[in-house]
Amino acid sequence: MKLIETEKAVGMVLCHDLTEIIPGVRKGAAFKKGHIVTEEDIPHLLDMGKRHLYVWDLGDGYVHENDAAARMARAVCGANISGGAPSEGKINLKADCDGILKIDRAAVYDLCRDPEICLATIRPDRLIRKGKQVAGTRVIPLAVKEETVQRFEEICAAHAPVMEIVPLKPAKIGIVTTGSEIQSGRIKDSFGDVLRAKAAECGAEVIGQVFPGDEEEAIAQAIIDFIAQGATLVEVTGGMSVDPDDRTPAAIRRVAEPVSYGAPVLPGAMFMLAYAGEVPVVGLPGCVMFARRTIFDLIVPRLLAGERITREDIVAQAVGGLCEGCETCTYPACGFGG
Repeated sequence: MKLIETEKAVGMVLCHDLTEIIPGVRKGAAFKKGHIVTEEDIPHLLDMGKRHLYVWDLGDGYVHENDAAARMARAVCGANISGGAPSEGKINLKADCDGILKIDRAAVYDLCRDPEICLATIRPDRLIRKGKQVAGTRVIPLAVKEETVQRFEEICAAHAPVMEIVPLKPAKIGIVTTGSEIQSGRIKDSFGDVLRAKAAECGAEVIGQVFPGDEEEAIAQAIIDFIAQGATLVEVTGGMSVDPDDRTPAAIRRVAEPVSYGAPVLPGAMFMLAYAGEVPVVGLPGCVMFARRTIFDLIVPRLLAGERITREDIVAQAVGGLCEGCETCTYPACGFGG
């Protein structure tokens, strides 16, 4: 920052807002911090009594905050994320389509170790709608050295993509609802409507629902049948606890390789994930039927985007895995799954 005569400030960056007062008309910033002074500005500045200005001189290897933000946005945005025009040095990054937000946390931490860099994101690994802001970036001062921006670009190139939106794939879901009490008609199924609504949220098609009762062989065969029909995900409901009549986990193990039975998430502790080849099979606990948001919402949309979920992915849900049961649910704009 330096003090300079106003007539000599063309091409330089203002270090603070310049307020103009016209009695009875307006009072406000005629020129904002970060403005690049032009020849046309000089008469106006002199009329305001500004004979000297505090400025950054961009000729000394510095990059203006707007230009820095634009370069940083281009560097950090992966597939299906884009930035708008800079506003007061900041650029908002938004989703170009529906999908799952993926972020390389290590890369973001590395970028933000520079005290002149700001890159703030929302929580990743969740379903994002087109147009949603997912991040914002800027530099802290009005101008930064060229090497600061270059370092940002180099880190992004080494970790590319730092962030991206993975679109949901066209999905076909088969629902296997266990329980002799439902098969016999003693009680009405309540899972089907819930799962159809959740499928609609993700743009997926439910190709059918069957009621094989409690026998392991019948449940396993129902899973096999849906896969043969082209299901890309099979959801098995009920029978997920440790009661002697609950045979769902054993039935799933007959036809699929388990990844996890149990999850550090409440509600959703009795969740099961397995793979029959490339097709995920999920065992859904009863909470999915009555709780507004559960383990289902943290994991199933990621499966529908084609992500191969591991045991470590399940373990990673532990911090933030407790739903607070707010009276007014704001998910996903909350800490659940953080």
